[in-house]
Amino acid sequence: MKTLIFLALAAAAYAQPAATTLPKIKFTDTRLDNGLRVIISEDHYAPVYAICVAYKVGSKDERKGRTGFAHLFEHMMFKGSENVGVGELDFLIYTNGGNSNGTTNTDRTSYYEVLPKNQLDLGLFLEADRMRGLVITKDNLENQRQAVKEERRLNGDNQAYGKTSEKLEELVYDNFAYHHSVIGSMEDLDAASVDDVKAFFKTYYAPNNAVLALVGDLDTKETLAKVKKYFGGIQRQAPPTPADLAEPAKTGERRAKLDDPLARLTRIDLAYRIPPSGSADARALTAAAQILGGGGGGRGGGGGNNSRLYLKLVQEKELVSNVSCNTDRRVGPGTFHITATLRPGKTTEEVEGLIGEEIARLYSEPVTAKELGRVRINTRRSAEARITVLNRAQALADATAVFDDPNKINSDLDAQLAVTPADIQRAARRIW
Repeated sequence: MKTLIFLALAAAAYAQPAATTLPKIKFTDTRLDNGLRVIISEDHYAPVYAICVAYKVGSKDERKGRTGFAHLFEHMMFKGSENVGVGELDFLIYTNGGNSNGTTNTDRTSYYEVLPKNQLDLGLFLEADRMRGLVITKDNLENQRQAVKEERRLNGDNQAYGKTSEKLEELVYDNFAYHHSVIGSMEDLDAASVDDVKAFFKTYYAPNNAVLALVGDLDTKETLAKVKKYFGGIQRQAPPTPADLAEPAKTGERRAKLDDPLARLTRIDLAYRIPPSGSADARALTAAAQILGGGGGGRGGGGGNNSRLYLKLVQEKELVSNVSCNTDRRVGPGTFHITATLRPGKTTEEVEGLIGEEIARLYSEPVTAKELGRVRINTRRSAEARITVLNRAQALADATAVFDDPNKINSDLDAQLAVTPADIQRAARRIW
């Protein structure tokens, strides 16, 4: 049995964006009379298209006693609608050469399909039908409740270090919006009723609370006409109350220890609250994460054998078997997260001390041109993800639903490339 140690600290203010360099993705932006926002981007490279519907609801919009509801509801959206039976949506997509899925995070819920260009009507019909008339029954709810509970057991409760992220959320955030996990608790999942699901659907799954993005081998005028045909008659609803994401200032560290019987090695996790995604400091800290631990700037990260912590803790000192650093950027305050798995016989105090020294270097001296050059190469490489029609559709839908700005698909990468050593040093001084 090994001990996990967590450290969560305070964060700070933000600044302004900048710059320009990467090729622009062109799109149209239209709002239907019922409030549905439609983003269309033509790409005639291959005879396929992607459709993505992002609803402006995530775990941040949940209330106490109903955590995990946004994710549970994502599952419910595949259980049949007014004109589509249980399992029929996936069957129709797959038998027509496509694929489909859905995702939920703290800030939005998203559904998507990729299909041949001659199946535009099919994709639009399926998404419109479940937006208009999802079938909600006690049997459907119970079936998906059990599926989500099993998902929680598989990916969290029965995984080594599986409860780490949930504990970090509790330490980093005070406001309930981000204080709990996306998947929610077993107790709250059990408490969900059919009436809860129906109320949730009416509140959040309305056209005026959604964004429809289509990317691929399409004609914009023809596609918009078909969107109006399928979605135009869906009734808008009263807009939901926006979630309060304000966090009280933190003045000191918070620590917690967990005994994890599934963990073979001790792991240390350190998390710091950072400004919202659109701020200059969040971009600078994303670059700092890559320099410090090789991590990325989305909702994940990874190792990097040129990063400062890898060179110090893995290669030079041989204290840990792996180390990584990443930023989780959100519409509200995000997190800067460092994680390291200790080698047998090494102490958390030793590792934490050296991590502290490397953090101090970030704000005491500018990063080198070579380090920042590597970050910029990785940033440009990340733009390759925009090559697929699906990734572009998801990026456009998410940017519009979460930040009310589809052009973030262009401006964010440019602004990230414009980060300077002075920006990193300034941001580091504000959170450490």
